[in-house]
Amino acid sequence: MEDRPLADLFPPATRERWLGLVDGVLKGGDFEKRLVSKTADGIRIEPLYEPAAPVAQPVRAPGPWRVSQRVDHPDGATASALALADLEGGADALVLVFAGAPAARGHGLAPTDAADLDAALGNVMLPLIATRLDAGARGIEAADLIRDVVKARGETLKGLDLDLGLDPIGQLAATGSLAENYGSRIARSLADFDAEGFTGRACLADGRPYHEAGASEAAELAATLATAIAYLRALEAHGHDLGRSRDAIAVLLTADADEFLTIAKFRAMRRLWARVEAACGLDPKPLRLHAETAWRMMSRRDPFVNILRTSMAACSAGLGGADSVTALPYTAALGLADAFARRVARNSQIVLIEESNLARVADPAAGAGSFETLTEKLSETAWAAFQEIEREGGIVASLQAGAIQGRIAATRATRTRNIATRREALTGASEFPYLAEKPVTVLDIPAVAAPQLGAFGTGPALTCEPLPSQRLAESYEALRDASDATLARTGGRPTVFLANLGPVAAFNARSTFAANAFAAGGIEGVNQDGFTESAALAEAFRASGARIACLCSSDAIYATHAVEAAKALKAAGVTTLYLAGKPGDLEEALSAAGVDAYLHAGGDVLALLTGALAHATAA
Repeated sequence: MEDRPLADLFPPATRERWLGLVDGVLKGGDFEKRLVSKTADGIRIEPLYEPAAPVAQPVRAPGPWRVSQRVDHPDGATASALALADLEGGADALVLVFAGAPAARGHGLAPTDAADLDAALGNVMLPLIATRLDAGARGIEAADLIRDVVKARGETLKGLDLDLGLDPIGQLAATGSLAENYGSRIARSLADFDAEGFTGRACLADGRPYHEAGASEAAELAATLATAIAYLRALEAHGHDLGRSRDAIAVLLTADADEFLTIAKFRAMRRLWARVEAACGLDPKPLRLHAETAWRMMSRRDPFVNILRTSMAACSAGLGGADSVTALPYTAALGLADAFARRVARNSQIVLIEESNLARVADPAAGAGSFETLTEKLSETAWAAFQEIEREGGIVASLQAGAIQGRIAATRATRTRNIATRREALTGASEFPYLAEKPVTVLDIPAVAAPQLGAFGTGPALTCEPLPSQRLAESYEALRDASDATLARTGGRPTVFLANLGPVAAFNARSTFAANAFAAGGIEGVNQDGFTESAALAEAFRASGARIACLCSSDAIYATHAVEAAKALKAAGVTTLYLAGKPGDLEEALSAAGVDAYLHAGGDVLALLTGALAHATAA
């Protein structure tokens, strides 16, 4: 018996051999169109990558990433109780979200003095955890409040793992207004804190405003890097040495459910910052890199899918090298999260760290062809985009000129088309909707107004067109909301009669496709039977109570029965008639018979559903 390793008994696996097998499967199909995709930045995603030589990659400090939880309940006592439950349940970092901050989503802490903030942090031992402030325009006032809390407790700023989160440029991007002397104001605040032993980060270059507006990965990286450099310049120009200015800056990137691009984006950010450090003549230090799961991917419909989205995003951010990860609760788009949703958010990360041990390797993507290639390409693309911002005068000047907004708008428009055509699928919203979903629990807390305690400086205001904050599923959710309103008013949802022709084997695929598509607009498909006689089909439609109908069957049956069936349905009172599939050579005959529109893959499903909902509910 031959005693050799099993692998030696087979020819070596090469790309050429693989391509030969692929050609056999494609049978003449276009390799590029079938197997190669591109990111929003035009970066190629290959179906297969060869191993890559590991590239020296800046990584986070040794140890797992921190599990960070939001503190955003307006009632101090409740906020304290929720925060303590998070910390006792395994979290080791808190984000204090203040009312009025863009990330507060209408809620947030609303302290008017240090005593109020201390109540919201009752029994929270700040020296044992990491803390980040997220206060929007109230950043400096919030920083002063946390300093007063520390003093009142007899503690010192020295040694606290504290990020003040001052981001005036992010505030400009999100709201369109900023005091012109913001640089001197944040520099003075940092000096005041440093005089009391502060060693943390004062400024935060935040990628969320750009991501929520629809930015691509490279655009978010470029804007965030340009913001960080603007703070570096401002702090140095107002008296801080370059080393301390560098150490006073942290970065926050969004993490979404695209594992490959999220990991590559976080790795690229560290490479880009190391390049800036080298250009400044500074010895590299680990960048403080925060992550928050993406607001734009959250959905209000079938919100349990958000658990999968945020878990994948948190995993990817951690693997990509984030120092702390904040997972949005799965009910975030519906309201203020209760204790259960908060527990799910933190436990998803605890499982990743403690049970899956994903934080034990410093850079698990090293040497993987896909991740190394994407990191390199994304770094190059982001650096080029950053240089464009610099040529425009820097991040503030680019925002004032509307240049960044214009580029993001173009990317957003492409993504909007992809969502409308379902090329980019949104599970639970545009794909696989569940009309019978049960409501989930959120805290019944009304939106709060933020106390007006000031902003980043005084004097003339810098202005720009604010970036929008949009979730991807909003357009489909609006249709579902209209359907819910009809259900509440009439006791039934809008319906579409599925005019199935022939046997089940002929109509099942397109009938299922049509039912799923119409449900994405809140329109319930009725009828499971197939018909061969037009008279019986018309009678079934009359009995259904529907106003609209959709023909469903195979191309072969369409060729012999669709025209007659369309005429019968129109005669029976169908106001709008759809056909599942493309009409092909039958288009003229079908249109003449009364078919109004065609439902097929690649078509503008959102526009079709908008019209269908209007026709289905017309008086």
